[in-house]
Amino acid sequence: MATGITPALAIRSSTGVEVWKSNGFKTPFIPDPEFARDESKLCRAIVYSPNGRFLAWANGSTVQICTVSDWKVQQTFPRPKAFYLKFSPRSTFLMTWEIYTENPKDEIKEKPNLFLYDVASGQELFSIIQKRHANWEMHWAADESLFAVMVGGEVLFYEVQPNSPFPTKPTKRWGGVRNGGVSVSPGASPPYVAFYVPGTKGAPSMCRMFRYPNLESNQPIASKSFFQADKVDMMWNQKGTGLLLLTSTDVDQTGVSYYGKTALHFMTTKGDSFAVQLSTEGSIHAVAWSPRSTEFCVVYGFMPSKATLFNLKCDAVFDFGTGHRNSIYYNDFGNLLIFGGFGNLPGYIEIWDLNEKKQIAEHKAPDTTLLEWSPVGDVFLTATTAPRLRMSNGFKIWHHTGALLHETHWPEKQELLEVVWQKYAPGTLKENVICREKIEGIASKTPEASKQKYVPPGMRNNSNAAGGESSSASARAPIPGLPPGYRSTTQKDKKQKNKNKNKTNGTINGQTDSAVSSGGKSIVGGGHEKRFPPKSAPTPKSATGDTETSKPISKDAEKDKKVKNINKKLKDIKLLKEKNNRGEKLELTQIAKMNSEADLLKELKALKAS
Repeated sequence: MATGITPALAIRSSTGVEVWKSNGFKTPFIPDPEFARDESKLCRAIVYSPNGRFLAWANGSTVQICTVSDWKVQQTFPRPKAFYLKFSPRSTFLMTWEIYTENPKDEIKEKPNLFLYDVASGQELFSIIQKRHANWEMHWAADESLFAVMVGGEVLFYEVQPNSPFPTKPTKRWGGVRNGGVSVSPGASPPYVAFYVPGTKGAPSMCRMFRYPNLESNQPIASKSFFQADKVDMMWNQKGTGLLLLTSTDVDQTGVSYYGKTALHFMTTKGDSFAVQLSTEGSIHAVAWSPRSTEFCVVYGFMPSKATLFNLKCDAVFDFGTGHRNSIYYNDFGNLLIFGGFGNLPGYIEIWDLNEKKQIAEHKAPDTTLLEWSPVGDVFLTATTAPRLRMSNGFKIWHHTGALLHETHWPEKQELLEVVWQKYAPGTLKENVICREKIEGIASKTPEASKQKYVPPGMRNNSNAAGGESSSASARAPIPGLPPGYRSTTQKDKKQKNKNKNKTNGTINGQTDSAVSSGGKSIVGGGHEKRFPPKSAPTPKSATGDTETSKPISKDAEKDKKVKNINKKLKDIKLLKEKNNRGEKLELTQIAKMNSEADLLKELKALKAS
């Protein structure tokens, strides 16, 4: 790296946890022999502490913490079902969360699944039942003097005092936020706290900001109400002075967007609140704060989408134009910005210099499921990981000028699950120097997607298709509904057609060539071609003489269809269980599907008994 510091990479895969290192700016990354590789196949989570001192991971039997300086394990916690891990802001505590389950055979049916451990001593300090999968973690003040946890429809606040026993009872409670949310600012203490309360019975949804400990209903610093919000994402800037509210609905009643309706609002700790005005219609694809806390960027609108930079008054200060992009990535210093076009887009990457508001480079990284800037700020990582994509897993390191510096292809029978940059304490690294000239990189060994024209199976023996015929008509597939072997006029070979064509008036047996088809007839009018099956092609009939399409479906057939569908779902659930046992993270919909197994078995039993 430009600073002489090369962060290590922590890697989680289907074969365990390992650490890779590089000895220089252009030196390839290789496994670090000083790290004792964890070869468990059930590793579900891996995380660096914010101060960069520790690396923690869950391997399916324990949660372990090692020091980055020598990679020696310092603490081991007996949490075999740990699914998520997260450190507190100053790396003093480690939070672990497990998927909530109930066993009717146990004497105590409800057991805690959210735990808090002291990193230095390894002591368990706190536990609670947390059924929420999203936003499961405790929300901490920056100095760790306070944390809030949302349980059910109530937010519980705990004050952590130095040289005092860790609190087991909440100091304050804030109710009425069922299906809502809470967020604690990362600024100076006492922190600001924002609550999102969903609207009911025609009333608008509401977001209210308070200064802890003044949480009375008549003491808000700022408030913002809005309709059409099934979900609200609350995003603070690093200084804790501004809060963005990204609202969304599950369904857009106007039918404009398949993904629901989105809107963006802004609140400040000075009491101001705004609706962010966007210059074009369409969904909001991504929102991100600059690490400098003075501006934020929004990608929005129909593809190609727009990208705009806003200041703290919600005024547009720079327009990045349009492009095929749906994500935003700032480096840690806020001087470089990446726009990515991933997911249903083919992997476009744009790199911008924010000091001069100029684009530095653009290229493609197809099948990217993960992108992360190095803490040094001048290179970034892209990776193709499971379970999103199970083929062609691997990762690449890029310079901000677009040069490829490193490429690793993961073994075919293994899955790459996560790649994470090593972190450093705030103030350790200085802002990187932006290079304008592209440096020399390496050539990628990833095979390029084939540019060969797709030929439908029915046309692959056609001479025109083999010869690269450019006519779209000649490459048409057989018309659905016609018997095998039949083709429209435009699908017949041109040479054969010219032989049969009347040389004087271009007719065949008195008919125009455009009206002739093999075994059928074609009627052309108004620029649209209507085709009918030939008279010689009989309509399929059943044994009773009725056509098959008019045959009613029996009750047994209906039951067989239901049984078949249930068996298919049970097969999918079996695969999801195997993934879960291997330590792979599951989506919420996948977990819900896995939990429906008992109901499906009950329904299947009832069908077979009927």
